[in-house]
Amino acid sequence: MLAIFKKGVVNPPQELNSPAYHSYSSSSAPRPPKLPHQIVDEFLSSNPADSFSIKFRDNALLACAPRRSSLGSHQRVFCGANDVYCVFTGSLINLCSLNKQYGLSKGTNEAMFVIQAYLTLRDRGPYPAHKVLKDLEGEFGFVLYDSKSGRVFAARGASEGVGLYWGIAADGSVVITDDLEGIKGSCGKSFAQFPAGFMLESEEGLTSFEHPWSQIRAMPRIDSEGVMCGADFKVDVQTRAANANTMPRVGSEANWALGGSQA
Repeated sequence: MLAIFKKGVVNPPQELNSPAYHSYSSSSAPRPPKLPHQIVDEFLSSNPADSFSIKFRDNALLACAPRRSSLGSHQRVFCGANDVYCVFTGSLINLCSLNKQYGLSKGTNEAMFVIQAYLTLRDRGPYPAHKVLKDLEGEFGFVLYDSKSGRVFAARGASEGVGLYWGIAADGSVVITDDLEGIKGSCGKSFAQFPAGFMLESEEGLTSFEHPWSQIRAMPRIDSEGVMCGADFKVDVQTRAANANTMPRVGSEANWALGGSQA
């Protein structure tokens, strides 16, 4: 799976961007990040049989190479509904009970469930997103894009059973993938594991759904070559965060005010 979001669509912590390229001479600098079109082309060429991609103007791109669940690997599922698209990797062991709770059919897969849960948060909220994510049991990672509002919603399960990585492309775009070698080749030193038990939203940025009231600390990361890489992020349980996490409602006064301020 692969997701790329133009700079400004979602704002990651600045510590994810490696300072290595500013502290080395041009001859000794680490391999630089690639541009989004190069990253997508390499992803599709490395999965020629069943990969596909969807581009949303110049703001976002989702790509997926579905695979069936097998020993040592996790399924990837892609779905879209009501202008909302989701790519999901892993599985939810309580999917049946979640579908029943949300009034969905028994055949609803994980990606479609995430979309329906997001729509419920968006349209019927405000309701804390972390409460929904805490109800998900299993090993999972997902990226969701609302093409109508331009919102991003991504998360990785707390169990760490699914690998999910993020980084910064050459033009400042945010890249999210479950392919470790892919993120290394795409983002140079400006990448890290997407932290387990965390979620990423366009408005709120990176927060912990396990500890939603705690602040996040960037932990400097140096690779085997002694080069500073994109930071890892941990929860500081001793420090309270400034804001709670609530998915903005469509049509709410807050959204109208936000839209007016951007005009």
